[in-house]
Amino acid sequence: MKQDKPRVAIQGIRASFHEEAAFQFFGENIHTLECGSFKQTFDALQKGDADYVVMAIENSIAGSILPNYSLLLSYGFPVIGEIYLPIQLHLMALPGVKFEDVKYVTSHPIAIRQCVDFFDEYPHLNIVESNDTAACAKRIRDEQLTDTVAIANTLAARLYGLDVLERRIESNKKNFTRFLILTHHDNVPKKQPNKASLCFQVSNKVGALAKVLNIFAEEGINMSKIQSMPVLGKRHEYNFYVDVEWEEQKQYDTAIRKILKYTQNFNILGEYQRHEEEGNGETKHVKVVEKAPRRYIDVRVVRKSESPESPKDGAKG
Repeated sequence: MKQDKPRVAIQGIRASFHEEAAFQFFGENIHTLECGSFKQTFDALQKGDADYVVMAIENSIAGSILPNYSLLLSYGFPVIGEIYLPIQLHLMALPGVKFEDVKYVTSHPIAIRQCVDFFDEYPHLNIVESNDTAACAKRIRDEQLTDTVAIANTLAARLYGLDVLERRIESNKKNFTRFLILTHHDNVPKKQPNKASLCFQVSNKVGALAKVLNIFAEEGINMSKIQSMPVLGKRHEYNFYVDVEWEEQKQYDTAIRKILKYTQNFNILGEYQRHEEEGNGETKHVKVVEKAPRRYIDVRVVRKSESPESPKDGAKG
């Protein structure tokens, strides 16, 4: 049965940064499915309880969220988009609460670390860590805490009826988090991609990885991200997660065909349009189109049929 609204699974609760990212990508006419962990969001997608997953993958201060790369590979759901969300942190409290009466400040540990300059100015504040920024705001509302403030976004202040005592208390005003959008294989939108997320292994030999990276350069492909993670239980073997961007499709197609013979267990995690902003700094919303053909499957077939010199024929499909 077709749903009236896209069901989007997020880690955390409503008004979290994950929901804000979902709003940026889909617009606000969605049904948010709250999940306690990133794995639960993938399970919801796998069971059909959700149509999409919005998942943070890296932060400009905290770095890559490594366990989420493993989820990408183990579940195999295609990436269909990305969002770069500026992280703006605000201090909020129940209406009528004055800052001089506050004793405690609560938020996610990463959000707290991003506000160190603010805490240096007010060393008397007791820090209470929690697992979700929006949950901190909700707790203040639910328990009517008059001695506690939360650090969260404006969505949380609006949803839970809190007053913002001070805006933009983050130390780095250029901090952002990158989120990936994933869905079922038969729900990929029909859009001409200009970015892809790849995963592969190379042999443990001198220059093995350099050969792959040189091919990208030769074909005019911009590599915007590379992340390595050890293959569980195998010494000296690594999965390389690479994001690449291109201007002309033939550049990408040629590069993929060339690197197949130098890689093992090659996977295309997703082909999508890279994040772009409108002139006012807002993200362009995508139009969701259901049941589009899976173009990247053709590339995997090419690997098996046209690359007999590949070290291994057992690439994951």
